[in-house]
Amino acid sequence: MEDEEATAVLKTVGRQIKLWREAAGLKQAELGAAIGYGEEMVSSVERARRIPKPDFLARADEVLGAGGKLSAMQRDVEQARYPKKVRDLAKLEEEAVEMGAYVSHHIHGLLQTPEYARAVHVLRRPAYTEDEIDRLVAARMARKAVFDRVPRPLITFVQEEATLRRPVGGRMVLRQQLEHLLEVGRLPHVEIQVMPTDREDHAGLSGPIRLLKLNDGKTFGHLEVQLHSRLISDPREVQILEMRYGMIRAQALSPRESLAFIEKVLGEET
Repeated sequence: MEDEEATAVLKTVGRQIKLWREAAGLKQAELGAAIGYGEEMVSSVERARRIPKPDFLARADEVLGAGGKLSAMQRDVEQARYPKKVRDLAKLEEEAVEMGAYVSHHIHGLLQTPEYARAVHVLRRPAYTEDEIDRLVAARMARKAVFDRVPRPLITFVQEEATLRRPVGGRMVLRQQLEHLLEVGRLPHVEIQVMPTDREDHAGLSGPIRLLKLNDGKTFGHLEVQLHSRLISDPREVQILEMRYGMIRAQALSPRESLAFIEKVLGEET
């Protein structure tokens, strides 16, 4: 595992499964047969080498008579599946009352469909394994819960026109993605803006920007480029990012104009 927090969770879960298994007088192969998994999988879970799926925990809980104690670990285990940087960002998003993002190369992660997200991760070099892709896509989709959170945070996005036209995953995936943008962009607490390619004035040429304003008044910036992901907490640097993002939003199409623009691009794709 890539971080100590996730490793600690998996070791705790593995230890509990082993204790309940031994108390039930079952060998690893016997437990595996009873819950529909192989002996190697049971062994790997107990040693914290594999991440158990919710179905594994639910069946083990029932077979071992754990009374819900193993099933109760499903949420912790699911979060441990996600990369640490994703978990850290998700924690900030849960506390945010306002979020803004300018994106230049692809549709922002919070706006992506599962198919588009998978296509983005498939394009990564060096390539991810299928298991890693599944893990990353699941983590990205889990973060979309921020749209349903109450109280509703204000969420704004500025997408470069090129991101609406780049056929990541193919034309069908792109069409579904554009339809999803229109759906999300009509939510009362979400504003999506488009930065047309023909704009002469553009305050975002230095790259993508992410801002998160928390309920305690603090604002953080988040920058991610190539191999590096960085959280910005210095008030002076955050102020610069806020200034740039404000200018980007002023230079882009309005939210109403942007939805009409996305509809136009979607029409060109059909």
